[in-house]
Amino acid sequence: MPRARLDVEAALDAVRPIVDDVRARGAAALRELAERFDRVQVTDLRVPAEALQRALAELDPVVGAALEESIRRARLVHRDQRRTDTTTQVVPGGTVTERWVPVGRVGLYVHGGLAVYPSSVVMNVVPAQEAGVASLAVASPPQKEFGGLPHPTILAACALLGVEEVYAVGGAQAIGMFAYGAREDDGTRLCAPVDLVTGPGNIYVAAAKRLVKGVVGIDSEAGPTEVAVLADETADPVHVAADLISQAEHDTLAAAVLVTDSESLAEAVVAEVQRQVAHTKHSERITAALTGEQSAVVLVDDIDAGLAVVDAYAAEHLEVITRDAGQVANRVTNAGAIFVGAWAPVSLGDYCAGSNHVLPTGGCACHSSGLSVQTFLRGIHVIDYSREALKDVAHHVLALADAEDLPAHGQAVSARFRD
Repeated sequence: MPRARLDVEAALDAVRPIVDDVRARGAAALRELAERFDRVQVTDLRVPAEALQRALAELDPVVGAALEESIRRARLVHRDQRRTDTTTQVVPGGTVTERWVPVGRVGLYVHGGLAVYPSSVVMNVVPAQEAGVASLAVASPPQKEFGGLPHPTILAACALLGVEEVYAVGGAQAIGMFAYGAREDDGTRLCAPVDLVTGPGNIYVAAAKRLVKGVVGIDSEAGPTEVAVLADETADPVHVAADLISQAEHDTLAAAVLVTDSESLAEAVVAEVQRQVAHTKHSERITAALTGEQSAVVLVDDIDAGLAVVDAYAAEHLEVITRDAGQVANRVTNAGAIFVGAWAPVSLGDYCAGSNHVLPTGGCACHSSGLSVQTFLRGIHVIDYSREALKDVAHHVLALADAEDLPAHGQAVSARFRD
């Protein structure tokens, strides 16, 4: 299957000294790295409260209304994901309860790059809030044209969500700051360490997340975005072409794959892509993505074969535009998110479906899920046994302790019944 080449391991050598520098020198390193990578002198690493409120006051009302609706729909979906504690009575007098507890503090990264992503603020913040996370911080790269602050639309989205702790820090250095915390030169704390880091970024952000994994939890090592479209002759080539182009717009490494059993549809989509790209704003970027090794048209014998292909590919986004699309979609086992039929394009999921757009890439959908409330929760088993319930099972514990040659394990039970 076509894939973008992404060598996170190689990028580790580049990000290790950056993360080490942030760990050692804190805010001073963050300011120097902003000048080096973002070409901007950052005065306020932590965005002042007045800057957040100013961004919200100056936000285009149309964009503000769209963000509010995106937030409303995301809350509806993510609120229903919250797990409830479950108690199981194993034996009379013996219970095991699984208690769901949010992580204490999270760092949410919102990338910059070729576009502005206030939608990623929504997708990171809403599930964390619905999980009950008590402390959360957002980091986004400083922008020269905005005086060293993140893009004002990012700040406005944070303000809409009630996020007060926002940092003008980007790239691997932001991940290092979240993992280890950072202090100013006078010793005052700039940013406290977090327990979990989430949010996609470029290859250096992914490498930094790999580097600090274990020091903190991470959601995933997100790679370039990708869409696969499983379609038959009933699909409209105009729709399919537009959807492939929409993902190619993200990045020159973005992947767009059409899987179809219709040669006529394949030919029509290729022609339609050429027609639409010529009239698209980011045509150069899109062309590079669509002609790269990561993008392709895959012709299959039938939809059954197409299902085998898309399951092997395990796309971040999978569109199913076929006859009986709902039934076909129910047979898919590997995908970050599935968009069913002609009226559920990926763009809907990016902004206003209510689903989350932070999804596994690079084939990781075969073992990983997208960002959700569960990302921010931990399941804790609480074991509560009475004296009688322990005594009843003691001989089994002793047998297993002997079998594993761990007699002290057995003694920890026997010591309770010396009378």
